[in-house]
Amino acid sequence: MFILKNAWISIKRNKGRNILIGIIILIIACACTITLAIKNTAKDLIESYKSAYDKEVTISFDRANMMKEFDPSDAEGRENAKEKFDNIASFTISDVESFANSDYIESYYYTYGIGLNGNNIEKAEIESNNGMPNGFGHGKENNMASTDFTLTGYSSLEAMSEFINGTYTMNEITDNAWDIAFDGNYVFINQELADYNDLKLNDKIKLESDDGKTYEFEIIGIFKENEESSSESMSMFSNSANTLVTNAQAVISITTSNEDINATINPTFIIDSYDNVEKLQDEFYEKGLDENFVLQTNEEIALSGVSSVENINSFATTFLSLTLIIGGIVLFVINMINIRERKYEIGVLRTIGISKFKLTMQFVSELVIVSLIALIIGAGIGAVSSKGVSNSLLESEINSSNERAEEIGKNFGDSNMNNGMANRGENRGKMLGKGMPVVEAYDSIDAVVDIKVLLELLGIGLSLVLVSSIASMVSIQRFSPLTILKERS
Repeated sequence: MFILKNAWISIKRNKGRNILIGIIILIIACACTITLAIKNTAKDLIESYKSAYDKEVTISFDRANMMKEFDPSDAEGRENAKEKFDNIASFTISDVESFANSDYIESYYYTYGIGLNGNNIEKAEIESNNGMPNGFGHGKENNMASTDFTLTGYSSLEAMSEFINGTYTMNEITDNAWDIAFDGNYVFINQELADYNDLKLNDKIKLESDDGKTYEFEIIGIFKENEESSSESMSMFSNSANTLVTNAQAVISITTSNEDINATINPTFIIDSYDNVEKLQDEFYEKGLDENFVLQTNEEIALSGVSSVENINSFATTFLSLTLIIGGIVLFVINMINIRERKYEIGVLRTIGISKFKLTMQFVSELVIVSLIALIIGAGIGAVSSKGVSNSLLESEINSSNERAEEIGKNFGDSNMNNGMANRGENRGKMLGKGMPVVEAYDSIDAVVDIKVLLELLGIGLSLVLVSSIASMVSIQRFSPLTILKERS
């Protein structure tokens, strides 16, 4: 009690010096509060971005492995390579289900594609002047180019990557489309194909296989392929003009009843960690995956979106370090000057019997009291300022997250996205129920000064007090009271 009483008396007696120390600590506290709040907010935003991307693994054909022993000048070698290529074991729905039964896999989805011909619908193509048809390129379904249409079945909304990334955008859609899209013979067709055949929503189209079996589908949506993603070849139509989008179960139903139809499956697996990809690949090989296939991840894409936020986080860390270093040096110097000015006071107190320990604790207590007052005021000012500062620094990230959320909804035909949060939540909730990944939208970044920030700030303040108090601790231990009084006289 004696120490604290003397410390408080000394603080009131030396108002000017302690106000200066308080102002310095106040500035440090404000800067640290804002920086710590930004760091914590940036960290949360990084985690949010990362969680917006599932840890995806896809199966890709390893051309490099296939071609490493290929000699184009060797006729026999070319023939052997062709035979080897033709004999590569593909995988089926059953294989995918077997692959997905792994401790490393959390969930999976896939696309399932087949080729069918039109019955009451014509393929979108126009013959050129030389008599050759200018149709469309089927992209990854080139093996189905002999048929009129590619029927692509998606296992869930999550699998509809062309709509998520904006390659396809819904122009028209029935009100209940997403309630029935994954249960029955329903299709989304390209706007070009709809115009070519004068088709509209709820019309029925018939497709048939090579053996004459007919399959009827109802149109519940019309989409367009964005111009920038269309083929640059000499064609009147986009790549997806003759692509019909349906659900995987409809395609499985057709292939089950007709085993002669060739099908392609493209699965995507959601894994628990990118670190387990090699183990998962070995497990797939053990389950029968041909070794000319390899696993690829979306790790690079998932991490690319957080680089700018990580830069802000690094900047905040650097700024915090510089603030503490400069602040610590300034406080240390001021304390050195303070001790020199109060040498006579130290000599008198030591002469009347105050121990070095009590004297040291008095000087430290003075600094602690001033620091706590300044830290409280600084934390309050920093709390008020942190939200505005963080929003300014992260403005581009806020806009990016909002735009991404809006774009995905529009690509899926969510016309109510701009009609308020209530409609947005209702419509996006339906999509979430079907497995669609949603990127969180931010109206602002709440850089909250919570208990964690306050504890970090308190730790920083006490650390600065201890560093700057070293001068008083060392000096008091070295000073001789008789020498001090003699110099004074």
